[in-house]
Amino acid sequence: MQHPSSGRRSRRMLVAILAALLVSAGAVSPVDAGGRGGGGHGPGHGPGHGRPDRPDFVLTVLHNNDGESDLFGPADDPEAGTISRFGHLVQRLRWQATGGPFGGWGWFGTKRGVVTISAGDNFLAGAEWQASLDRGVPYYDAVALDHLDSDAFVIGNHEFDFGPEVLANFIQSFRGRDDVFLSANLDFSQEPSLQTLVDQGRIRPSVVVRERGERIGIIGVTTPELDEVSSPGDTIIDDDLVGIIQGEVDRMRRAGIDKILVASHLQDITNELELVTQLNHVDAVIGGGGGEDISASYPLVANDVDGTPVPVVTVPGDYDDVGRLVLEFDRRGNVTGFSGGLVPVTADLPQNWFIRRHVEQPVEQYLQELATTVVATSEVGLNGVRDDVRSRETNLGSIMADAHLSAARSRAAEFGVPEPQVALQNGGGIRNNSVIPAGDVTALDTYAIAAFSNAISIIPDVARADLRAAAEHGLAGLPAPAGSFAHWAGVRIEYRVDNPMGSRVVNMVLADGTEIVSDGVVVDGPGVTVATIDFLAQGQDGYDMFEPYDFTTIGVAYQQSLASYLASLGTVTAEQYADPAAPADRERIVPLP
Repeated sequence: MQHPSSGRRSRRMLVAILAALLVSAGAVSPVDAGGRGGGGHGPGHGPGHGRPDRPDFVLTVLHNNDGESDLFGPADDPEAGTISRFGHLVQRLRWQATGGPFGGWGWFGTKRGVVTISAGDNFLAGAEWQASLDRGVPYYDAVALDHLDSDAFVIGNHEFDFGPEVLANFIQSFRGRDDVFLSANLDFSQEPSLQTLVDQGRIRPSVVVRERGERIGIIGVTTPELDEVSSPGDTIIDDDLVGIIQGEVDRMRRAGIDKILVASHLQDITNELELVTQLNHVDAVIGGGGGEDISASYPLVANDVDGTPVPVVTVPGDYDDVGRLVLEFDRRGNVTGFSGGLVPVTADLPQNWFIRRHVEQPVEQYLQELATTVVATSEVGLNGVRDDVRSRETNLGSIMADAHLSAARSRAAEFGVPEPQVALQNGGGIRNNSVIPAGDVTALDTYAIAAFSNAISIIPDVARADLRAAAEHGLAGLPAPAGSFAHWAGVRIEYRVDNPMGSRVVNMVLADGTEIVSDGVVVDGPGVTVATIDFLAQGQDGYDMFEPYDFTTIGVAYQQSLASYLASLGTVTAEQYADPAAPADRERIVPLP
């Protein structure tokens, strides 16, 4: 299907004219062609290296992934990596790629085109995203991305963190119908809000973009692990990526399309590299989800089933870079060279005025209000460092579990379910990746910590063997960090990491002294009621032992649970919540020699 692009091309022509005027006035300087990294590959080693045979068509692929609502840049350089500067850089690179005032024709008649692709995780829970949810459609992230006129957006795993309805709202936040969301391996027939968008052509398996008379096919795929890492509802996930992609490639080739890209969100760039080895007639792969920095070796290369080198690219994310892959094609549609690199978003770049005014400024005001709302004070630093909360007991992990237990106990009777005896929070759901220093704890801090849409839920009467299985699963990744690492309230677990996975729990005792596991053996007795987040109650993140159980959500988000509990404490004392850095000081998840 041809990409409906007439409106977009008009906007791009206007951008090109304005950029040409700015360059002639000296207001904009060209961006270095290589960026960070940027090797050349293929016959002649890419453009600009003195090859006597010029290409028939040069395609520049501008790409990013994992923007994840990080609109304002890194803490150590807050002016770099902002979405307004990112937007300006994308438009500048797009103008440069098409030859500027030459209108898409380079020197000596070489045609030049450009496509822009986002490889997924276009938003992520947190305070910045909460500004969008509180505002409603159109969401701020979508307003910014819509302004950039990208050719395709891959649907990543985080797009489902708030369920299919919010993803549908996000897509509907784009003004026109020329912004296409791709995933060839997801079936939305059981999700009405998303199927409506499929019927409208706004969600597709693939799209064909026209550039300077050339047709470029873009195929999108999403991680087959989607139901383990997010909340896709009744979305049907097909894990036969090779068959699905090759089928789309073969269909495009039968239609005469000989320039084909795969845009994927597979969580780790090694998955894309492995995928290439099982495909043919794919010209490049644009990956997302892994957060890898490949600037020193951009692009990566894998050989397809015919032995043809295929470039594979990604960016680290967070609007810190624009990836730029340059592909050269001969008249028969064969890639004769490729090159590129990451172009950093730096503080000296101008801001895109539209994004600055309509996105950044209102979100900044929202965050400032959260940052001045104090919910508690703390005598100690609260440890949410990523590798710590994914590998050991920390005081922030314990506070989270205690908060959920408190919230669930206070509302259990209202929902007609028993009060829970224990509570569970996975380390992957603690997102601030820092130690919040002693002093005031703000509402903004609670959003940074509890960034997702998880709702507190109660699972009644969990069999003791299944409770032990949950404890084992929480320990299974050790000694390495894992998002499934469990923080507990209302129970003490003693374990040996040297024991085989599945038999690490030595003793498990409830706060009232009830033994659940003794010397590695489950003690007979009644089931245990568990409070946790709905993400885990549904059996996700590997907690499939909970899948057979019915559970009840109690109308409290896990961020609200945390904020309310901190407010009830008033002061987080060192006596109650000192961070147990040493194994000997741990009281809930205790390693044994």
